[in-house]
Amino acid sequence: MTGAGSGVASPVTVVGLHGGEWFGARAGAALTGAQVVVGAPRHLDAVAASLDPAAVTRPLAGALDEVVAGVVADAAAGRRVCVLASGDPGFFGVVRALAAGLGARPGDGRLAVHPAPSSVALAFARLGRSWDDAAVVSAHGRPLAGAVAAVTAALRAGAGAVAVLTAPDAPPAAVAAALIAAGVDPATSAAVATALGAGPSESVEVADLRAVAAGGAGPLSVLVVLAGSPSAPSAAWPTPGAAPVEGWALDERRFAHRAGMITKAEVRAVVLARLALPATGVLWDVGAGSGSVAVECARLAPGLRVVAVERDPEAAGRVRANAAAFGVAVDVVEGAAPDALTGLPDPDRVFVGGGGPVVLDAACDRLAPGGRAVATFAVIDSALHAGRRLGNLVQLAASRGVPTGDVGLRLRAENPVFVCWGPGDD
Repeated sequence: MTGAGSGVASPVTVVGLHGGEWFGARAGAALTGAQVVVGAPRHLDAVAASLDPAAVTRPLAGALDEVVAGVVADAAAGRRVCVLASGDPGFFGVVRALAAGLGARPGDGRLAVHPAPSSVALAFARLGRSWDDAAVVSAHGRPLAGAVAAVTAALRAGAGAVAVLTAPDAPPAAVAAALIAAGVDPATSAAVATALGAGPSESVEVADLRAVAAGGAGPLSVLVVLAGSPSAPSAAWPTPGAAPVEGWALDERRFAHRAGMITKAEVRAVVLARLALPATGVLWDVGAGSGSVAVECARLAPGLRVVAVERDPEAAGRVRANAAAFGVAVDVVEGAAPDALTGLPDPDRVFVGGGGPVVLDAACDRLAPGGRAVATFAVIDSALHAGRRLGNLVQLAASRGVPTGDVGLRLRAENPVFVCWGPGDD
């Protein structure tokens, strides 16, 4: 048994609320027996009468990493901590950040989650529509352009509907306007579900994107794009089955970079192939340099959230400039890995272009289940470590044809590069 001051770490419980109510006896027992309760003011007010009078309450406000650090410290001191959230906290919620902060792994008992119905499930329920053919996109904590790219990618892929979790800086009107600007037909059917589970203030309005863009629904809403297609093919909305615009493994002259410090096109082609990019999820480009890999990933899989980590502020600026030049969304984190990785969402894919074995190991330790890492090295010692860790290693040695006066072409060898990838074989 653990308790305050016992010195034995206690598991942390997350309880989802719907309409101020929790679901299930275990959720109730965790809440009523908690010594520390963390939540938004509206959630703390809703459960106040059920808490132990001696329980300490703390607002879930401000920087999330600071909130998580407080929860970790309380748990390490043996206090029973309960974190409150809306709906299903494992669905674009606080569970990911808490698991990372606690170092929790599936089934190790350090983090218990008791969800309520998610806002997405409630939105489709209010519409009387199944959602097994739907995609879900979050506009929280990412550039609006990234969320819009994810929505359009899902629609191109044939999703029957796309639900968008809106945010204070990306309310339904802004998302709808951005979708129209990206080429989605303004007459596309859409619904805005607001304040779900909040009793009389709950509302569900069905209209089209044009009407949503002109409306004023609050940020605690789910925007559901119900159907529709673009009015005409465009660069923002390629015809299904068409080749990607401008191809891939682009010439490095297309990117701003310093003195040739960029992943060469031939190497980038192999890296992109070995990454086997999913349609959605999170990708880290660690030691991003010019950001050429991050930018290419964002172009090829617009539904991915791409995060570029770079310690040099000047290089980080070039990553931003390159992303803007190609019109893609790349989140740039300035800082040295592995410390800069703290607080980032766990990745489904990782590319390590700099930092050595320590950085590779730190990134791999954070990979989501089924994830994959790819790393490049010029030094064989680092490559051997990566090959053992990931399971696959190849050396690439390319020679490019360059003019030699009037004679013709000669071959100029590029520096050989080791590419490692895994886990698993292709």
